[in-house]
Amino acid sequence: MSEIEVNQFGRFEDSSEAVGVGGFRVVAIGGGTGLSTLLKGLKQYVPKPGSAVSCDETTQISDLTAIVTVTDDGGSSGLLRKEFNILPPGDIRNCIVALSEDEALLARLLQFRFPADSGLHGHSFGNLFLTALTSMTSDFAEAVKLASSVLAIRGRIYPSTTTANVHLEAQMDDGSRVFGETNINASTQHIVELRMVPANVRPLPETLDAIAKADLITIGPGSLFTSLIPNLLVRGIPEAIAASRAVKAFVCNLMTEANESLSLTASGHIRAIYNHAGREIFDYALVNATTVSPSTRASYAEEAAEQIEPDIEAIEALGVRPIVGDYLDETRVARHATARIARDLLGLLATRCTTKAPLHFAVNAEQ
Repeated sequence: MSEIEVNQFGRFEDSSEAVGVGGFRVVAIGGGTGLSTLLKGLKQYVPKPGSAVSCDETTQISDLTAIVTVTDDGGSSGLLRKEFNILPPGDIRNCIVALSEDEALLARLLQFRFPADSGLHGHSFGNLFLTALTSMTSDFAEAVKLASSVLAIRGRIYPSTTTANVHLEAQMDDGSRVFGETNINASTQHIVELRMVPANVRPLPETLDAIAKADLITIGPGSLFTSLIPNLLVRGIPEAIAASRAVKAFVCNLMTEANESLSLTASGHIRAIYNHAGREIFDYALVNATTVSPSTRASYAEEAAEQIEPDIEAIEALGVRPIVGDYLDETRVARHATARIARDLLGLLATRCTTKAPLHFAVNAEQ
């Protein structure tokens, strides 16, 4: 990576050589809506086949890989994994939509859910599509690869493990143990420790290869204990991240979640990830500093959720460089401003920071 300084407007200033021709290799790790939201932003820097992207060459992505948690055992995904002994397709489906060329059309198709008066009630077309491909190939990872090829997505998608019967088990703050993601989410207790059952599940070789070759590895946003940490419980993944020479960035959530991260600050999220990964893995943390509106705050308070505190000094004490910005895109709910996050992540890649202070990014009104 090259060296940079931060100018008076909070923008990166290049002070050494630019990235080589060909673009960056990016690996995004997570699950749920958080990962698919981030992929939508990163996709804009991936050239369409046979064309150039409308961005600077120093922020072009030549290879975009998503590594997705596969522990969901509820809803359509849960029913299909039980009946067909496959990995849950839901989060994979969302990533396919996010990386697809015609996102609006495919979202309508793959997210279509069959009506209540049908035998397929509750299932989405995308889940059934992946289930059918898995039955044809007898290999879930190959089914995802085929679906990605058929739909011409701009990236690659790998399940974090191909072990079909993998589940989560949580030890709660009252000493009890809760088995299964759905039951964990329904519990009123706070999670102290998360385990993978069975404990020795392994990733695809392609996943470890992508991590080893990456220029940038991101974890988050997403539910801390059910979307992010499960990926790091797969044997070999945290070790591969730690060994990689990539820039490693944590994208912090905007709001806490009951049972998942209640009362946790931004640094608390990082500590929980470190405790489960068994090592320190982040160089940077992107944290939002924009305050949500009173109406949004009140809405989340009804679910015992609140805005995550960007405790900068505590993040720095962990050896992580905070990137402080306006990452809030507020509509009826708080969502990440995916374009600004993608821009700032690639800004880290194009150059290397020389300042020791937290980086504060100016708001780009056009995005």
